[in-house]
Amino acid sequence: MMIVIGNALDTHETAALREAAEKLEYEDGKRTAGRYARNVKSNLQAVASPGLETIFTKVRDTLNGNEVFRSAARPKKFARLLLSRYRGGMTYGTHVDDPVMMGSRTDLSFTLALSDPGEYDGGELVMEDAVEERGVRLAAGDLVLYPTSALHRVEPVTRGERMAIVGWVTSWVRDPARREILFDLDAAAKAIFDEQGKSPAFDRVFKAKANLSRMWYDD
Repeated sequence: MMIVIGNALDTHETAALREAAEKLEYEDGKRTAGRYARNVKSNLQAVASPGLETIFTKVRDTLNGNEVFRSAARPKKFARLLLSRYRGGMTYGTHVDDPVMMGSRTDLSFTLALSDPGEYDGGELVMEDAVEERGVRLAAGDLVLYPTSALHRVEPVTRGERMAIVGWVTSWVRDPARREILFDLDAAAKAIFDEQGKSPAFDRVFKAKANLSRMWYDD
């Protein structure tokens, strides 16, 4: 399941992170790519620093507080975060992200945009599967969440600069089909509660979600 979360960061938060990101030092993004992905990766990534960690702490705290993100990802931990920028000609060819990062399993990947689409041309994030390709261009502050198992690429940037925070999540529920069921049950329970309050129908749906969570959550 791929999901776009609009305004994961509000306008002021996004502007503050962008301003902080502009002050950081950057290096060749190939340094963090896997053995094979390194051959198709051309971007810049922020060098580890206290300033970068401050940005990442803000992102983690904000996403942990986002109801839609929590429901879709069931985050156990953030395996890794990176801050990337693409300038003219930079791209990231088709690849699949590493299954383990920093000693943690990666179940979901996300891209959190810090640049608006009007600031650059190209740079579309494209998901590939057996049936079709799906492209995403995010407004600044928006986030796309998708399974780490997906083949994907970033199209070449032909004008301007594309800046984004990318991250990987270890989920309490490793199976994507089970995560989607729990996500749907969350939505159903909320809809019933908003319409009926704590009704017998709500209790049944919430019971099903709670018991499936007990069955499927990792220890």
